[in-house]
Amino acid sequence: MPSRSHAEPVGRPTRAIWTLYAAGVFAYIVAVFNRTSFGVAAIPAAERFHASASDISMFAVVQLLVYAGMQIPVGVLVDRYGPRRLVVIGTLTMAVGQALLSVATSVSPALIARILIGGGDAFIFACVLRKVADVFPPRMVPHITQLTGLLGQVGQLISAIPFALLVGSTSWTTSFLVVAATAVLAWVLAFAFFRGGPSAPHKLQEMRPSDVGRQIASAWRHPGTRLGFWSHFVTPFSVTTFAMLWGFPFMTVGLGYSHGTASAMLTISVLVAILAAPLMGRFVARHPLRRSTIVLACAVAAAAGWTVVIAWPGTAPPWVLAVLMVLISLGGPGSMVGFDFARTFNPSSRLGTATGIVNVGGFAAALTTMFAMGLVLDALSTARGSYSLTAFKWAFAFQYVMWALGIVMILRNRHRTRRLLAQEDVIVPPLRSAIRRDWARYRARQARERERGRRQTPVPSSPQADDPDPDWQI
Repeated sequence: MPSRSHAEPVGRPTRAIWTLYAAGVFAYIVAVFNRTSFGVAAIPAAERFHASASDISMFAVVQLLVYAGMQIPVGVLVDRYGPRRLVVIGTLTMAVGQALLSVATSVSPALIARILIGGGDAFIFACVLRKVADVFPPRMVPHITQLTGLLGQVGQLISAIPFALLVGSTSWTTSFLVVAATAVLAWVLAFAFFRGGPSAPHKLQEMRPSDVGRQIASAWRHPGTRLGFWSHFVTPFSVTTFAMLWGFPFMTVGLGYSHGTASAMLTISVLVAILAAPLMGRFVARHPLRRSTIVLACAVAAAAGWTVVIAWPGTAPPWVLAVLMVLISLGGPGSMVGFDFARTFNPSSRLGTATGIVNVGGFAAALTTMFAMGLVLDALSTARGSYSLTAFKWAFAFQYVMWALGIVMILRNRHRTRRLLAQEDVIVPPLRSAIRRDWARYRARQARERERGRRQTPVPSSPQADDPDPDWQI
C-alpha cells in the first residue's frame, strides 16, 4: 500500500491531543443529533406543515443532498485551510438552521432550515477524521476512527430517547430550540479546544482554483478511493434511512408498536456499535488486506434481516425487529472501513478530498432510498399519515436495489485495487488460504501455551529460571 508522505505522529497521544479529540467528537455527536432528530418528529412534522409522505421525505432528502453534495468541496477546503475553522463554521450553521426550524410553520422555511442543518453537518465528520489522521499514531488511526463513529451514535441515542420524550411532552418550538442550543455549545467547545497538532494546512494555501478539479480527479482515479466510496455506499444507508426518517413511523404506524418500544429499538444500534466497532477496528488494523470482507458481510447481513421482516406474515414481533436492528446497525461501524481505504491509498495532501468522496457514498444511497420510499408510500396509501404495513414493506424493499448496485461495484473496484497492489508485490491470497493460515497460527499458539504451562514451575527460583516467552518474537 502507498505510504503517506507527511511526517506521521509517533508515541502515545498527549492530554492536549485527547482534549482536542474530545471537542471534535462532541461536535460530531451534536451533528448526528441534529441529523437524526427530525426522524422521531416525522409524524408531528406532517401535521405541523400539512405535508404528505413525499413532502416529509424531501426534508430528509434535501438535508442529505446538501450534506452529500458538500463532502467533496469540504474535503478540498480541509486540505487547504485545516479542520478547525470548518468545524467552527459547521456547528454555528447547524445552530442557525435548528433555530429557524423551531419557528417555521410552512414547508418553504422548514426546507431552508434543513439545508442549513445539512450544510453545517457536512463540515464536521470529515474534519474530525482529518484531525485524527494528523495527530494520532498510524497504528491507532483505525481504532480511533471506529471510536469516532461509535461515539457519534450517542447523538442518535439522544434523538431516540430524551428528544422523543421532549417532542411528545412539549411544543415543537421548544424541542428544536433545545437542539439548537446543543449546536451552540459544540461551537463554543470547538472554538476553544479543537486546535493543535501538525500545522500542515498553510502548505496548501497557494492551491489555485484550477488545481481543485485536478485534486478531486486524482483522488477519484485511484480504485482504492472508489472502493472506499462504494464500501460507504452499501453499508450505512439502511440504518440511516431507518433512524433518520422512516423507522419510527414504520414501527408506530405500520407495526403498531408503542413509542417507548420504538425508541428502545432505535437505541439498539448504539449498543451494537459499542460492541462491533472495537472488533472491526481491531480486524482492520490486523488484516488491512481483508477490509472489504467486513463490508460485504455487513451488506449481506442487513439484506438478510430485511428479508425476514418483509416476508414475515402480518406484524413482525418485537424480537424479530430487534434482530433486524442488530443486523442493519453493523453497517454503521462497517462504513468506517471506507475511510480507512481513503487514508491508506491517498497521500496526506489529498486525504481530506478522498475522505469527502468516500463520505458521499453512504448519504447518496440514503437520500435516494428515503425519497424512493416516500414515493412508494404515497402511491400505496390513501390518506396523509395513514400508511399500511404492506405499503411500508414495499417501500423498504427498494433497499435491495441499492445493495445489489453497491456489492457489484465493490467487487469490481476491489479487483482493480488488488491488481495495483500486485504491481507492488503485495499479493492477496484467497480467503480460504487466509482462514487456514490464521487457524494454523491459532493452533500453534495454543500448543505453545500448553507446552509453556507444562514446563513452568510453580515458584521459579530466580528470574533466570523462568522459561522464555515463546511469543516474544511474534
